[in-house]
Amino acid sequence: MFAHPKEHLFFDLDHTLWDFERNARETLTELFFSYRFDKLLETSDASAFITTYNRNNQRLWAAYNLGQLDKTTLRKRRFADTFAELGLNPELFPLQFEQDYLSICPQKTHLFPNTHETLGYLKEKYTLHLISNGFREACTTKIQCSNLVQYFDSVVISEVIGILKPHPGIFHYAVTNARTSVTHSVMIGDNLEADIEGARNVGMDAIHFNPAPGANDPTDLPTIRDLSELRRFL
Repeated sequence: MFAHPKEHLFFDLDHTLWDFERNARETLTELFFSYRFDKLLETSDASAFITTYNRNNQRLWAAYNLGQLDKTTLRKRRFADTFAELGLNPELFPLQFEQDYLSICPQKTHLFPNTHETLGYLKEKYTLHLISNGFREACTTKIQCSNLVQYFDSVVISEVIGILKPHPGIFHYAVTNARTSVTHSVMIGDNLEADIEGARNVGMDAIHFNPAPGANDPTDLPTIRDLSELRRFL
């Protein structure tokens, strides 16, 4: 499968192990009713609010990953832009909502199917690591509350070292920190640009995680729908 034997596996966190969409939806639904947005938007269905937020959040995260905006701007605009898109004055968005979201969401523990089983299996054969573009406090809470910390020898967070995936520097930092090399490592992640191309651009093999059924995947790299499928390659 791979040209060189592998000893170290590097995982992305959000959208790969930790089910961001499910955890965020659960948190946003709770807060939607807690803050009486159902009255403000005159609907008992939180779906439009959550869908609009998710779209804005993904757009702003893409800009953040490219270094086009900072953490504070991302966090401020994702909810303000959502209010504006729903026809509400963004200045009316309650700032405490954002703080509650940041406090509650990382404590959610929904993982993708077979996460613990797969990591437990792989840990017996490889040394495991995390590389995340997430924010330090959120990443730390997620891996602790979800009981993921037990699997990883190192956790590299972009905010801490000041380099974002897909920049080569974060991958070189991660493998140097792990005392290994790119040729003996594999990156597993969902984001084709940040995780996959970022890794391959420094000579590291990669496996694309894409749980979407019927998706059109690139033909030049291994792709899995379920984490348990990693057993086929590793």
